[in-house]
Amino acid sequence: MAGILERLGRPTRVEVTGRDGVGRGCVTTALRRRGVTVGAVGTVAEGVDAPDVTVVVVAEAVKAEDLAVIDAAAGQVLVLLTKADLAGAGPQGPIAVARRRAEAQSRRIGVPVVPVVGLLAALSPVDLADDLVAALRRFVTEPPDLTGVDAVVAQPHSVDVDVRRRLLARLDRFGIAHAVLALRAGCDAAQIVARLAQAGNVAEVMTALDAAAAPARYRRLRGAIVELRYLAHRFDDAALQELLVADVTAMAAMSAAVDVVTAAGLAVDHGDSASAHLARARRWRGYGRGPVTALHRQCSADIVRGSLRLWDGARA
Repeated sequence: MAGILERLGRPTRVEVTGRDGVGRGCVTTALRRRGVTVGAVGTVAEGVDAPDVTVVVVAEAVKAEDLAVIDAAAGQVLVLLTKADLAGAGPQGPIAVARRRAEAQSRRIGVPVVPVVGLLAALSPVDLADDLVAALRRFVTEPPDLTGVDAVVAQPHSVDVDVRRRLLARLDRFGIAHAVLALRAGCDAAQIVARLAQAGNVAEVMTALDAAAAPARYRRLRGAIVELRYLAHRFDDAALQELLVADVTAMAAMSAAVDVVTAAGLAVDHGDSASAHLARARRWRGYGRGPVTALHRQCSADIVRGSLRLWDGARA
């Protein structure tokens, strides 16, 4: 029983890979700082401890060697398009340009692609030393020339040139600009990092990673249910048998199944009336009878089962 619970509570295992120079290290740091379990490339045993999600880091475009990694991945794949701040100018800024580019890449290769600014995603409060924050505050009243990297350094300015070089290395021009905007908005030093993470599109990355991990979470839960069913039968355990047929188990399976189909781009009605529950059950029963994968057929069965439980409760 303890082993089942341990496997059920195991965090999502992520492997970060990518060609040299694309920002793989920044992405790894960013994910680990947000509690994600990231294993070193090539350290997992195939079929045993294979990653639940393979994060493929690319810059500008998905190349042939990236496609080879994507095709060989055992689990789900998420592609991160790094250096999004360098995607080019547009009415809504470089991140919007990078997002359109990512969407085009996603349509081409058939896996989700999300833009990110690796430098800003990996940033932590300790990375912004007091003298760097002081320099950023000076930039609020004495704006630097951000038209180019050389311009930031070459322009005569009251901020020491070595400090400007360190700011460029830590934040680049995009990060400097957003840090100055944050200070102008009244943010303190501790809040700057959060604002920079937001500018670097970290929230979208974490949402996409959570969606990519949905099938692994669902399979883990279904595996636990199968094991518990075996134990309940073998030991004639009444408590386990009651747990397996309890509403809480049906709801947990339904919730995990909804995550899977939602991550695949399907919509699930969250209406809470008896008629909504019944309509949902009918819709997903029909879906499960169609030409779908075994995973989605099992998900549809769990959504139907959970919806009928909710329908029965709403009628009472």
